[in-house]
Amino acid sequence: MDGKVRATDNAHIERFFRTIKYNKLYLEPSKDGNILYKQCHEFITYYNNKRGHSTHKYEVPSIIYQNVA
Repeated sequence: MDGKVRATDNAHIERFFRTIKYNKLYLEPSKDGNILYKQCHEFITYYNNKRGHSTHKYEVPSIIYQNVA
């Protein structure tokens, strides 16, 4: 963070945390840290490789990245 009380500094990551919680973790509660890790890994893989994003006209981020890189 850049400074004290800078709410917009973390806006993108806070939005991602909300997405992972409401779309995966709250729907499939886990009792074990290993299971939680696997759930997060599954969702992040899905989020980056299969889920279309409205910001990118519902294209998959990994495809966009490959085209730019």
